[in-house]
Amino acid sequence: MSVAEGGESGASGTAPAPSDAAPDPLVDVARGGRLAASTPTPALPGGPTLAVSGGPTSASPGEPARAQVHAGFGPTALATPANAVTVARLAVAPVVVVMVAVSGATWAAFVLAFVVGVTDGLDGWLARRQGPTRSGAFIDPLADKVVVVGLLAAVAARGEVTWVPVLVIGVRELTMSVYRSVVGRRGVSVPARPLAKAKTLVQAVATGLCVLPPVAAHHEVLDVAVWVAAALTVVSGVQYLVDGRRAAALGPMS
Repeated sequence: MSVAEGGESGASGTAPAPSDAAPDPLVDVARGGRLAASTPTPALPGGPTLAVSGGPTSASPGEPARAQVHAGFGPTALATPANAVTVARLAVAPVVVVMVAVSGATWAAFVLAFVVGVTDGLDGWLARRQGPTRSGAFIDPLADKVVVVGLLAAVAARGEVTWVPVLVIGVRELTMSVYRSVVGRRGVSVPARPLAKAKTLVQAVATGLCVLPPVAAHHEVLDVAVWVAAALTVVSGVQYLVDGRRAAALGPMS
């Protein structure tokens, strides 16, 4: 029975359902009841899903109750708002890199890089709200790495920072991407540690300083910032490898 068809049946003489029958959440909503937790409806793999949550809503007392319905996406979905934002960020990143490589630190490059950084938080928020996907889990960190490594390489090519910390960051990020892909295929999941999140933040700050016009002329400051980011990048990478070995020893995720 759907919500639209629901209603009390006492007048029709229909026998009530057995007491041990599983309750129908949609009928419960139609009769003014509340759902204890969100109840997802079946959906095809990868497609959008609907979830009934929070109980009924009503514009005024006496009106029929209505369920709150939220759209979501399965783990195999591709065309999602979060992925669209990530792809846009991935497309804009090379433009910012070229701008810095050609003209150095300019306000235009800094503003564009700032917008790219802000959209990183936006697609994460959308993914948490509408459901994470495997494709998003792949392209989101890829976009971050293109922005950070690309901008640092452009700055190093102009001689404003030394190449060594930039190469350290680039090699670490590439190595971790390959390692994460390998263990992921084996069913091993390694959760991100707070140190890894701190590494991402420090990398973003160091990159931002490199393209910020008032600071870009102070090469000593830029070198210190990039070296700190490189050191934290190596430490978090080692920690990730250790956690990955422990997770692999425990066996794949069920």
